[in-house]
Amino acid sequence: MSAVVVRFLLVRLLVAIPVVLGIVFFTFMLIRIGHQDPVNMLAGPMADAKMLEQIRRELDLDRPLFEQFITYVGRLLQGDLGKSWQGSKPVLDEILAHLPITLELVVLAVGLGALIGIPIGLRAAFNPNGWFDQITRFGALTGFSIPTYWLGLMAILLFFYLLRWAPPPMGRLGLEFATPGTITGSTFLDSLLVGNWRAAGSAFQQLILPVACFTLVAAAPVIKQTRAIAIEIMGSDYIRQARASGVSHRMLRKIALRNALVPVITFLGTEITSMLAAASLIEFIFAWGGLGQWGLNAILQGDFAVVQGYVLTLALASVVIFLIVDLAVLVLEPRTHRRA
Repeated sequence: MSAVVVRFLLVRLLVAIPVVLGIVFFTFMLIRIGHQDPVNMLAGPMADAKMLEQIRRELDLDRPLFEQFITYVGRLLQGDLGKSWQGSKPVLDEILAHLPITLELVVLAVGLGALIGIPIGLRAAFNPNGWFDQITRFGALTGFSIPTYWLGLMAILLFFYLLRWAPPPMGRLGLEFATPGTITGSTFLDSLLVGNWRAAGSAFQQLILPVACFTLVAAAPVIKQTRAIAIEIMGSDYIRQARASGVSHRMLRKIALRNALVPVITFLGTEITSMLAAASLIEFIFAWGGLGQWGLNAILQGDFAVVQGYVLTLALASVVIFLIVDLAVLVLEPRTHRRA
């Protein structure tokens, strides 16, 4: 199996090279073909032509586009994503600081969404058009229809403002606690690791509302996709033959679950990548301070160096996540690799 895995990784990495180059070119051009002029945004309305020219020269925006791209790629190869045009901080350092914060939210939400959505989708598929299936489809459709920002705002209004059950939506830790030292990037885990139990309790309370909202957003497509996959499997020829042979209903469910595992895991990879991008709205509403909020603020402020790094990080994260998903599929179902 080790030789198969090594060969698989080499093939995937070779395929990933042109994909990554395309992502780099796309993120570079995406910023420069827009209608916003970063120089005017940075200089302000009172700047004269001389000041605009100086800022453009400092940002290397006075050079031909091809030279800018070559310089950008050369810096990327050295691990240099540039500096923020607003705060003059290295973009790579900011990404490394904010990414674990977003991953905490996304991993918890998608994990809980899978734990909730997969059993519900399977049960609905095993009894199609029954009362449970009808309720499941309605719930999944509702989850698809509710905008993320509206769900977050309504949760704050209900649980914080009206019921007073939730703490103020002002970050990852209560205002009365000092932030623990950064170990993993998760305030809750870092508080546990340093033995600050009161801060850990506060961090856990801050997690509940944004994770609950994000879990609802994540669970709806998982339910819908699991149900569709399981219904297709239950209608397949081998399931019909097993049913005609007298295989018990419980065993049929196990067979369907085993065959639905690979496509569901593949879909969860897609779900994680989409949730990384969607996290910006939840983070902005709850002042979470993760990668999504950081990137959204950069877009609103016109900090193009940060926007480039943010978009590039999301794209590269997608490549890595799908590589991990492919490895998981290879382990669970080696026949897919043999057929390929």
